[in-house]
Amino acid sequence: MIKAEFGIIDSLELDREYIEYEPEKYDCVAIDDDQYMDNWWSELEEIDTYEHSLKRPAKGGARWGITIIPPESLEKFYRIVINDKRIAKDVNLKELANKINDAINQNKYMIHFGI
Repeated sequence: MIKAEFGIIDSLELDREYIEYEPEKYDCVAIDDDQYMDNWWSELEEIDTYEHSLKRPAKGGARWGITIIPPESLEKFYRIVINDKRIAKDVNLKELANKINDAINQNKYMIHFGI
């Protein structure tokens, strides 16, 4: 499985370049990139994000890098995940939905490590 990993940034550093691969630091949930991200790509491209730093606004995810997802974009991301019919059978998708929901409730940014 080629992984896409998602976690919560507890304390966002405004001037930091998020360039290190640190999924354990953010307690990331991994999903199968090929199985899910490919299917969601057009919807994800409608979400406001940042690539590596808050200085680089973007849309969607950095497929081969690090994406920062702001709190205001998490509801859209959450809907994409929970509307995927495969969530009923995939514990990783359920964990991702829970992680997004936690970030929403805490008004936190999320981090995505691409492939």
